[in-house]
Amino acid sequence: MISEKLKKAREYEEKYAGYIPEEERPAYHLSPMIGWMNDPNGFSYYQGKYHLFYQYNPYDIKWGPMHWGHAVSEDLLHWEYLPCALAPDTQYDGAGCFSGSALELEDGRQLLMYTGVREEVKENGVRDTLQTQCMAVGDGLNYEKYEGNPVLTEENLPQGGSRYDFRDPKIWREKDGSFAAIVANRSDDESGSLLLYRSEDGFQWKLASMVDRCYNEFGKMWECPDMFELDGKTLILTSPQDMCRSGLEFHNGNNTMYLMGTFDPKSGEFVRESLGSIDYGIDFYATQTMLAPDGRRIMVAWMQNWDACVTPVNNPRWFGQITVPRELRVKDGRLIQNPVREIEKLRGRRVHHNIVLCNETTLQGVYGRVMDMTVTITPVKGDVYERFRLKLAQGSRHYTVITYKPLTSVLKLDRSNSGSCRDVVHERSLVVRRQEGKIRLRVLMDRYSIEVFVNDGEQAVSATIYTPQTANGVSFEIVGQAMLEVDKYDLCV
Repeated sequence: MISEKLKKAREYEEKYAGYIPEEERPAYHLSPMIGWMNDPNGFSYYQGKYHLFYQYNPYDIKWGPMHWGHAVSEDLLHWEYLPCALAPDTQYDGAGCFSGSALELEDGRQLLMYTGVREEVKENGVRDTLQTQCMAVGDGLNYEKYEGNPVLTEENLPQGGSRYDFRDPKIWREKDGSFAAIVANRSDDESGSLLLYRSEDGFQWKLASMVDRCYNEFGKMWECPDMFELDGKTLILTSPQDMCRSGLEFHNGNNTMYLMGTFDPKSGEFVRESLGSIDYGIDFYATQTMLAPDGRRIMVAWMQNWDACVTPVNNPRWFGQITVPRELRVKDGRLIQNPVREIEKLRGRRVHHNIVLCNETTLQGVYGRVMDMTVTITPVKGDVYERFRLKLAQGSRHYTVITYKPLTSVLKLDRSNSGSCRDVVHERSLVVRRQEGKIRLRVLMDRYSIEVFVNDGEQAVSATIYTPQTANGVSFEIVGQAMLEVDKYDLCV
């Protein structure tokens, strides 16, 4: 049975379906059908298609009453919109259906697990949101909320756990068929913790352990957790809020972080071995992964950041997009990520150049706003150049620039001239792990974004841009001398 709130949202979507011209959207990144998008939710494979839900306000291009938008794809790059899946229409989620996840049940139904939010006035008179975990079951199109909701409440929290910061469940099946979920919480030291819950049937849950916690070392609340096995290691992905800068590894504000180590399923104990930033760019938050049918671990994220979240004036009917899906692996104790291989099927016209560069130049055939380009810089005869600059989305007034200085091994993305008229974050830097001067940058460009994969996926940098679409130039500059190899493909979407 469809509630009035869900019916209203679907009627609104139907009214405005096709309202936004395709050329005013990203070409191969998912954006909302209409209105606002933030966290990806329910990333899963079901009935032969990839399903991706998302935090959604169809009525405005600002955060508001959270619904779940819904889209499906056969290749992770071409997305078909489905009707709104969830609306805040019950007593326990009337203030929002917050983030969550999805999987397939043995009977063929799709199970959604999400955070239901309702407003509550505290004893001190301050209004806050009470957060509980809820379930819904459906057929890939329509979903019915579980009559036993909420399935996890404050009664299921450890001592000192917050009922107001308890959200973002990520659910999965264990090898024995049982269910597990990791959920974000705030502990009594006012910083984040990650809680593991277990269930035999997917509906009745018990607290198993506190997998890890922040201890005020890496920000405060840890949002959007994910936990999985990859290449012999256990990985936990999370999005810490309110971090203080730590060199160039973590920036101020909202970050994303991976924890790598070992996990004992019997004791529920996780032992960290390493950690690091997932993406070093400006716009990247709220990761979620899924296990594809072919065994790949694939990750997406919201290609935005709350601290740089300014709606552009040239897109009055939509805001927010999802990163290109990325394949994950572990190498030498570090997380490696690269665009899904499906993107190679979109490659059209190829342009290749291999030259010695000692100034600034453009190259014939190298331009565009929807492309996949790999740029390799190699020192000549062992002489390390002083600086390399790559300008993208370049016009008479606009450009976004990537600068690399091999002597410091610092790479910087600067979108100050990308068309934004707001004083938000426009620069981000990172220390490249290789330091011999050679660097390889794979650049994915879409109409409103740039994603850079450094040295075969050892690091990634993502940013949205608002440069006019007519600004499609690309230029290269070397201070000193180096070999420049460029392999550029137009993407035919």
